[in-house]
Amino acid sequence: MENKSAFVAVVGRPSVGKSTLVNLLCGQKVAIVSAVPQTTRNAIRGIVNRPQGQLVFVDTPGRHASEKKLNKKLMEVSDRAVQEAELVLYLLDASRVPGAEEEAITCSLAPLAGKTLIAAVNKMDAKGADFEAARSFLKRKLPDLPDSRIFKISALKNEGAEELLHCLFDMAGEGESLYPGEYYTDQDLGFRIAEIIREKAINRLREELPHSLYVEVADTELHNDGEDPAKTRLWIRAFIITERESQKGMVVGKSGEMIKAIRQAAQKDLNRILDWKVELDLRVKSSHDWRHNDKVLRRLISRE
Repeated sequence: MENKSAFVAVVGRPSVGKSTLVNLLCGQKVAIVSAVPQTTRNAIRGIVNRPQGQLVFVDTPGRHASEKKLNKKLMEVSDRAVQEAELVLYLLDASRVPGAEEEAITCSLAPLAGKTLIAAVNKMDAKGADFEAARSFLKRKLPDLPDSRIFKISALKNEGAEELLHCLFDMAGEGESLYPGEYYTDQDLGFRIAEIIREKAINRLREELPHSLYVEVADTELHNDGEDPAKTRLWIRAFIITERESQKGMVVGKSGEMIKAIRQAAQKDLNRILDWKVELDLRVKSSHDWRHNDKVLRRLISRE
């Protein structure tokens, strides 16, 4: 057993596949996944334990230029993760021509290119994927980044991930594991529940609404009907909170069909990843203009 250990910040523009890759490497659902840009709002930690040691991946919000208060808070989360990490994994989309977002990201990462930076060109399975175009962009913008640290992968198809992981372990320094070997994330129960519910909601709602909601877990209770642990139930009361009163009806849906579908999908996922049978009581309420409320934003984004 080697004693390798490192925090690895995973950065890139929105929808490049950061969360999908972290889930793949960890072998478990650590981060929620959606086609909606900027789904990730926190620095989500996923833990990989191998004979070489332990890597802690920090999935960060997608880097996107915007003056909105929520986006600025998300960029602070990403910047802090990069500053605190020993290694930085930069993800690009092979099916999309690099634009202004990529230019800005490479500018900020340039000082790390010859030191702690690794790049992976994701979505090689997608139509129009062009690894050479992405590699040329990287060589032009990050000339100090060695070819040996540029990988082509498909997080969706599980292609190239092992080679990338080997490189990261090779670059990691010696150090003791930071988490017990059975851990694959350090998220607390309430956070995991809220994220699963939010994933099911944003994947079913349209237009701007996914960015206008968050989830609050109000109460959790364990109920045991006997000595058999298999009969233990986790009762959860949670609220999907919209930004405006008028949005509540869209979340509830006609005759309550939308909120029912979200609840059933979330409950199914929670039953799969938690140790207890889950009973979810899911409701909707509004919090006026919460995306401009510093107190709410600090509570949602901070994981301290």
